Amino acid sequence: MKKLIQIFLLFLFSHSAFAQATITEEKTTPWKKFEKVSFKFNGIEAWYVKPLVAAKGNPWIWNAHFPNWHTEMDSILLERGFYVAYINTNDLFGHPKAMMIWDDFYNYLVKKKDFAPKVALEGVSRGGLYVLGWAKRNPAKVSCIYTETPVFDFKSWPGGKGTGKGSPKDWAKLLEVYHFTEEEALKYEDLPINGLDGLAAYKVPILNVIGLQDSLAPPKENTTILVENYLSKGGPATVIPMTRGKQTLSGHHFPIEQPEKLAEFIYQNSMPVVHQLKDEDFIEMFGQLTNIAYRIKKEKKATVAFLGGSITNMKGWRDKVSTYLKELYPETDFTFINAGIPSLGSVPHVFRLKNDVLDKGRIDLLFIESAVNDHGNGTSEQQQRKALEGIVRHAYQANPNMNMVMMAFVDEDKIADYKANKIPIEVKVHQDIAKHYQIPFINLAEAVSKRIEAGEFTWSGDFKNLHPSPFGQEIYFSEIKTLIRNSIKNHSATQLEAFKLPVLLQKFAYTKGDYVDVAKAMVKKDFVLDLSWKPKDKVNTRPGFVNVPVLSGTNAGAELSFTFKGNAVGIAVLAGPDAGIISYTIDGKNPKTIDLYTQWSKNLHLPWYLVLGDELSTGQHVLNIKITPKHNEKSLGNACRIVHFLVNSDEKNKK
Repeated sequence: MKKLIQIFLLFLFSHSAFAQATITEEKTTPWKKFEKVSFKFNGIEAWYVKPLVAAKGNPWIWNAHFPNWHTEMDSILLERGFYVAYINTNDLFGHPKAMMIWDDFYNYLVKKKDFAPKVALEGVSRGGLYVLGWAKRNPAKVSCIYTETPVFDFKSWPGGKGTGKGSPKDWAKLLEVYHFTEEEALKYEDLPINGLDGLAAYKVPILNVIGLQDSLAPPKENTTILVENYLSKGGPATVIPMTRGKQTLSGHHFPIEQPEKLAEFIYQNSMPVVHQLKDEDFIEMFGQLTNIAYRIKKEKKATVAFLGGSITNMKGWRDKVSTYLKELYPETDFTFINAGIPSLGSVPHVFRLKNDVLDKGRIDLLFIESAVNDHGNGTSEQQQRKALEGIVRHAYQANPNMNMVMMAFVDEDKIADYKANKIPIEVKVHQDIAKHYQIPFINLAEAVSKRIEAGEFTWSGDFKNLHPSPFGQEIYFSEIKTLIRNSIKNHSATQLEAFKLPVLLQKFAYTKGDYVDVAKAMVKKDFVLDLSWKPKDKVNTRPGFVNVPVLSGTNAGAELSFTFKGNAVGIAVLAGPDAGIISYTIDGKNPKTIDLYTQWSKNLHLPWYLVLGDELSTGQHVLNIKITPKHNEKSLGNACRIVHFLVNSDEKNKK
């Protein structure tokens, strides 16, 4: 029965991309010697012109604005088997609302009408705001961009804040559409001339046709800035001035010279059509996101948290997801919590979950990732399973209406595993936990590996590193965006449904992990509580692990004890250049030693989380820690700096 439910969910997921597209008033009329199919797309005027014989793969060009102006190039492309498409988002000036409409229209044409997955974009005049705005958000879906007398900065037109004439009437419309004051509009940063990293990383070529005397959209305020910024990011851009023939409308209108060469630019960058792997291929719908959909659509208020390591913390996919949600649901009051801390994997996550996430208020959607750091940190499979299940279970206990998304990111070893037809251990752990707790799972490790194998891109040239390049960040974002569209946008939710916890997979999962104040320890010798610790050696630290209370011992023989109730205990230490070796016992039994110095300690006071004992009996225990005289040969000292004690309280009524 569970298998049938999963198959049904996958069916809904794969068919939901255009589930909300409502097509009305469809009719076919002549357009030159071709057929034009006109219709209302969700109530908006739209059309496409069909070639007499479609080229293989159904290539197409998408006109953003003024589709009946200078149609020579479009006509040539139709002759060569291209479709020409248009949807009327006029007077939105490239606003995110227009971008969301474009997303829907793209998905309809590609998934319902079988148009090519990569589209050539055509932006005339203010159409430049649209084509660059959408291309920046969807670089993997764009083959090339053609612009003509383009506007790339609305301060230039319609604002007229530079040398251009502007249009006061259209400027007033723009302020109304964006809900901007004049001051807010002048400070707005998300313009086509900015944020080009991802598009440039995809090497999407841009051809700009301009008039040198254009005083409506002056090239120096638009095209020149765009090209300079794009080239500086590594993107290919070309400018062709049109100088022959009569220049009208303040140099904004002119005859198009050699349109066949412009059409050739589109053709060469669009053909042959290559069908790439689909985002949906790497998303397993073990469950749905109906509760976050309800919070967003009905209550108009939602908190989204991101729990992970440096790949979560760094600028990239997380910012793009946050921006996308705000653009998709502008009336919803979103709170976003960045709980990404470099170097930390599932074990640190499970003990810091309460402090860094759950104590911030009601969490409605939680993104979880730890596969890369679990591998790099050498976390055992058993500990991964205890930690990840603990995170999920603790989160559900805090809020049964929470939705979660589990993700597994990529590194070179995971690529090697997939090449050898093996599922990486960390990926399998994430997948198993997600399946048991009915959480959507995005296998980004497999997505990258399979796309590289298929020849879509390379690791060294494009993705670059386990900390993804702008190209790699777009890969991650695209997968998550697909999940959001198909599981939140395209599904309605009428009520909240509390999740019922299934049986534990791991009897001793860390389901009640938490920090305990280091001041709770009893110092026996030489440990000192520093209420606002910072390194005297000026070696790097991690955010959140400096100017905080630290129980510090630097001498051999320093000793403390810590009394706790729970079935697991550990310490979070700052393992820097002088990290030492400690010996410890729990309840005076089975003395063990552990080296606190790590491969990263030379240049960083690394937050290093160590479970010293687990699967303990219910009740009270005593942890005793002592610094030994010996230390790692690479270490400069014997230090043990404890920033948190880690305790997993006994979960009641375990099944």
